[in-house]
Amino acid sequence: MNVEIEFVDIIEFLGTFAFAISGIRLASAKKFDLFGAFVIGFVTAIGGGTLRDLLINVTPFWLENTVYLWATLLALIFVFIFHNKLIRLNNTFFIFDSIGLGLFVVVGVEKTLALGYDPWVAIIMGTITGSVGGMVRDVLINEIPLIFRKEIYALACVIGGVVFTALRSFEANKVITEVTTAVVVILIRTLAVRFQWHLPILKRGENNS
Repeated sequence: MNVEIEFVDIIEFLGTFAFAISGIRLASAKKFDLFGAFVIGFVTAIGGGTLRDLLINVTPFWLENTVYLWATLLALIFVFIFHNKLIRLNNTFFIFDSIGLGLFVVVGVEKTLALGYDPWVAIIMGTITGSVGGMVRDVLINEIPLIFRKEIYALACVIGGVVFTALRSFEANKVITEVTTAVVVILIRTLAVRFQWHLPILKRGENNS
């Protein structure tokens, strides 16, 4: 296995760990027990990738490797040990959710392109990989999914996918492409929240009941 493939594996593990922490952190706030928190963390981490793999007709990634279960368990232990510190940090969820988002966009786009799909398909699959797990998480804990709120979320994934495919078309170094894409997604998400960027809201007409 070459260095670049190993780096992709690291990205996927870190993305799983980060997304699992975001799910477990929210489950903790909702007073879930340890098992419930683990389930929420795991679903958050594998939800988007599972839908992606089903759509591109491959075996869901987590069925072939137990590392994702271990990454979620490690995230649960991490939250359990540092629970008080994480609670005091009001932006803990945002930090780990943004990191997971950026890393999983990379994984989704790269895997789809490797299977020979067109760039536009890869961008969609990268967006699904990054956003669907969080959407399932929010539904399970009875929250409005972030993707349906004013915050820039899925759009950050789309822009990240465009960056990845553009750099790839210019034959940029693979690792540089991966890191740049993840940073772009995280940066857009951070700036959007910091400066309250959002898409226009669809409002009901005055004459509608």
